[in-house]
Amino acid sequence: MALAQHPLDHRYHGEHPVRTVAYLLREDRRRLALGVLAFGVKHSPTWLLPLVTANVIDVVVEHRPVAQLWWATAILLACLSLNYPFHVLFVRNHSGSVRRMGTRLRSALCRRMQELSIGYHSRSSAAVLQSKVIRDVEGIEQMVQQAGDVGVGALMMLLGGTVIIAVRAPLYLPIFLVLVPAAAFLVMSLRNRMRTDNESFRREVEGLSSRVAEMTTLIPITRAHGLERDALRRVDGTLDRVLRAGLRLDLLNGRFGALAWTQMQVLSVACLAGSALATYYGWTSTTAGDVVMLSAFFSTLTSSVMTLMSLGPVIVKGLESVRSVGEVLQAPDLEVNAGKTEVAEVRGAVSFEGVGFAYDGAAGTAVRDFTLAVAPGERIALVGPSGAGKSTILNLVIGFLRPSSGRILLDGRDMESLDLRTYRRFVSVVPQEPILFEGSIRENVTYGMADVSLERVRQALADANALDFVDQLTDGLDTVVGERGARLSGGQRQRLAIARALIRDPRVLILDEATSALDTHSESLIQQAMERLVAGRTVFVVAHRLSTIRNADRIVVMRDGCIEQIGTHAELLARPGTYATLAR
Repeated sequence: MALAQHPLDHRYHGEHPVRTVAYLLREDRRRLALGVLAFGVKHSPTWLLPLVTANVIDVVVEHRPVAQLWWATAILLACLSLNYPFHVLFVRNHSGSVRRMGTRLRSALCRRMQELSIGYHSRSSAAVLQSKVIRDVEGIEQMVQQAGDVGVGALMMLLGGTVIIAVRAPLYLPIFLVLVPAAAFLVMSLRNRMRTDNESFRREVEGLSSRVAEMTTLIPITRAHGLERDALRRVDGTLDRVLRAGLRLDLLNGRFGALAWTQMQVLSVACLAGSALATYYGWTSTTAGDVVMLSAFFSTLTSSVMTLMSLGPVIVKGLESVRSVGEVLQAPDLEVNAGKTEVAEVRGAVSFEGVGFAYDGAAGTAVRDFTLAVAPGERIALVGPSGAGKSTILNLVIGFLRPSSGRILLDGRDMESLDLRTYRRFVSVVPQEPILFEGSIRENVTYGMADVSLERVRQALADANALDFVDQLTDGLDTVVGERGARLSGGQRQRLAIARALIRDPRVLILDEATSALDTHSESLIQQAMERLVAGRTVFVVAHRLSTIRNADRIVVMRDGCIEQIGTHAELLARPGTYATLAR
């Protein structure tokens, strides 16, 4: 079940975002080259027009043969006729390459999110990650799209115009060559400020995404307690920060655009006046057509340089988006399974040997010196006050967390040496809050399983005490449960979660407060379903209700991350201690 190696793995360079973009486009380099060639052909009339115009003027002023006029017109019309087919060819190759790049990058991000540890996801906002997959990749696509369309057009205009000037009026070439360093100086002088402001704006937008996601999640609580103004005040504060960061960025881009336009226009006026004076006083052999051509070229070349400079903010924003997605692609908090032993069979023996675990940034340890041997098919209940380390133990069993000290053995093998993705095929989890997705009941119960028979689905629902209410629904198994199962009651959602666990026939079962939020009737139905679910399986259960844990083979009482007591329900009631106190 190992995930295939993705072409972007280990290829991101945060300090060289341009290199990353080049690697993303590597698979389409031939299509991109063909697109650039097609663009050159379809764009040729723009830099041929000033030359043709100059020839037409010279034919009229100097009374040259009229055939030269017809030849010039025919060449220009021929070039114009090529625009449509070559533009279509350019769009097919260039835009297709950009779209494929975006798809590959989004795929790489989603793949990396699946590989990152649960600890990483607990520290990261889902809304921010969603923003990176959608908004940041869109920014990169926009950067490449405009650089390949507008940017290539401007570069070809500069190249074509410079070549024609070098051949037709070489004395004026140095004047035109001043354009590029003048523009480069302006870009370099503002580059760092543009990068900083783009990064600031991007982080504020990510904060807004997180805040809006939080607000929508809390709407039932907000409305129930009349806290709409408080919720809006929190969002308004974030919106104000986004506004200020956006205005700073817009002001900087506006200053950049105004300076660039003024600089280019001053050079354009100087070129026009200089070429006219040189022709008027006969300092050069420039013809009237050449003056018009030079003026036209300086105008178009100035426009091209302006176009390239206007791409500066777009490119800076796109490169900042590359750095943003790199925060995910470079995240070191990976669950490394490559090259480890695949698990083909699980009996269910789990041994903890001096296990300790500490969360990043936490003052103390969550679990200390936890030693316990669990036999296959044994039912272990974990009890204790909040913060005792019960949920941490469950996450260690699943493999979401790795021990900071000690080791955990699965059927005698160190879990550190196992491919945990293959191990989890033998594990089922029924959480306190069942997780359902927007889909039918059948799709939720059989999630991740292919070709499951109708009889097997119905049997799992029956064993989970869910078949009665499913059959009463209008669409039965095809009923759409709504986002997070919103169209079902809490007890119905929990019974579907149990059916999902049953249909997988797991060898290790994790029950995390599976009945804590239910009424007495729903709890009774689910208790019956769980008795069928736990039969013959190694079970780890966390619960506060006595009815859930009294039938466990052993009850482990925890306090401050350590084991305080171990025994059956009757044994622990007979001894003074935490369990007897909790039971009372």
